[in-house]
Amino acid sequence: MADIRPIKALRYTGNAGALSTNVCPPYDIISAEERAELIAGSPYNLVRLEKPEGEGGYVEAASLLENWLSRDIIARDKEEGIYVYGEDFEVKGERYSLRGLVCLCRLYDFSEGIVLPHENTLSGAKADRFELMKTTYCNFSSIYGLYVDEERVIADAVDKATAAVPVQCFADSEGVTHTLWRITDKDTLSLIVNAMAPKQVFIADGHHRYETAVKFRDYLEDRGECPENRDYVLMTLVDMDDDGLVIFPTHRLIKGMEIDKAKLIASLEDEFDIEEYPDVRRAESILARNADKKAYGLYMGGDGFTLLTFKGEIKEEGDGGLSALDVSVLHDRILEQKLGIDKENMARQLNLRYTRDITEAVESVRSGESAAAFILNPTKVGEIKSVSLAGGKMPQKSTYFYPKLKTGLVMNTIKEDRY
Repeated sequence: MADIRPIKALRYTGNAGALSTNVCPPYDIISAEERAELIAGSPYNLVRLEKPEGEGGYVEAASLLENWLSRDIIARDKEEGIYVYGEDFEVKGERYSLRGLVCLCRLYDFSEGIVLPHENTLSGAKADRFELMKTTYCNFSSIYGLYVDEERVIADAVDKATAAVPVQCFADSEGVTHTLWRITDKDTLSLIVNAMAPKQVFIADGHHRYETAVKFRDYLEDRGECPENRDYVLMTLVDMDDDGLVIFPTHRLIKGMEIDKAKLIASLEDEFDIEEYPDVRRAESILARNADKKAYGLYMGGDGFTLLTFKGEIKEEGDGGLSALDVSVLHDRILEQKLGIDKENMARQLNLRYTRDITEAVESVRSGESAAAFILNPTKVGEIKSVSLAGGKMPQKSTYFYPKLKTGLVMNTIKEDRY
């Protein structure tokens, strides 16, 4: 079902200098300060194209791309291939290795059941990505997809490819080693393409970009434009059973409203067991011990925190377990019912923002920036699969796959005649 194909990628050349200074994180996690730092590190950093700023920024990004192509700062591969992208990293003293296939994947409407989402999206982000695609005709960053490879056909091909000399390898400022291998052997490419054909793809990260790519495909079709890659999008595909898959929780911060802690706790007593702990620094480890429950750390200042453990039962509603997810219970039973933060409020991020860093969450409350922080356990990979197969969508920011894929290692041009 999943039609993938090799890519003649756009990639940085040696004329750009060290690749490590030219790649960047995904656009949606880059602050203004980090953007400036990236550009200071290299005038060719992709953030200038991936996250343009100011009036006319999209047009300037397109002009800059053409300039870099004409000067051989970025060039298109002469031969098509599939890349293997590796990330080697450490989390809490444990070493992990993740491997994914970088290729083109045909665009499908979600209703076709081939590429499946798991999160809701925000309209503002999609409008931004659409304007960038209209001027540049490019995918600068890859969508992160998951698949199931029980027969290990693809896994064996990946293992063979990574035994060869890589085309790129560097470590970033977080200590993550990024490695890129290239597969051009026709038999191996056919094996991978054929092995993916009967599979489904579960979007792990990049929902906004995928939906934008579908919209852009339809836009080009309406205009009668038929460039070579119109029906495809850049994607990195990772085996759902890869031991290197790491998901961080995304904690919730409540801002712009006053909360009476005593009243909130009293309103929760019927549905939640409530325990006070003296040291918020232990919140993560205590939550981990309660990973089989729907447990949350509520922090509203001081040294300690409150552990909230849901004691009710959620009836299965044929939604793949969506209504029983930790994040769903938090949003429904606490944010909506007790704090009055409804779905529209959440979508517009009026009183809710997100962070994966517990320290940042605590400091935000201590500084007065936020009224409260809800600390969560991470969503499980199996839960993503179940919800996606059932056609459900988790609340925004339900998952944070770590590390993020670097933007700029491999890029896709939708114009077939581009250099």
